[in-house]
Amino acid sequence: QVQVVESGGGLVQPGGSLRLSCAASGSIFSVYAMGWYRQAPGKQRELVALITSGGSTKYADSVKGRFTLSRDNAKNTVYLQMNSLQPEDTAAYYCNSMTPGFTYWGQGTQVTVSS
Repeated sequence: QVQVVESGGGLVQPGGSLRLSCAASGSIFSVYAMGWYRQAPGKQRELVALITSGGSTKYADSVKGRFTLSRDNAKNTVYLQMNSLQPEDTAAYYCNSMTPGFTYWGQGTQVTVSS
């Protein structure tokens, strides 16, 4: 099994920045990708960004140029740097770790962009 813990959410003004962290532990040798998703009230959960074990990244069009995914392999942690945040970025952000047999999700962290 893989345990996933997110941190770093909060309240920020439009145009501000936040950095989310996602730490994985347990059977991480089987993880081939980690991703960030978000879900706003009344909407479906959507992909924000993901990074593979090989270092390839993928971003949703809505966050390209504003969000950056990075990782610290020594800490088994992935970071989502979010800049130029807008009210439409308000959502619960979830991190997952993908293995061949299962996808493990964290509990989520709330990001609220409001003046």
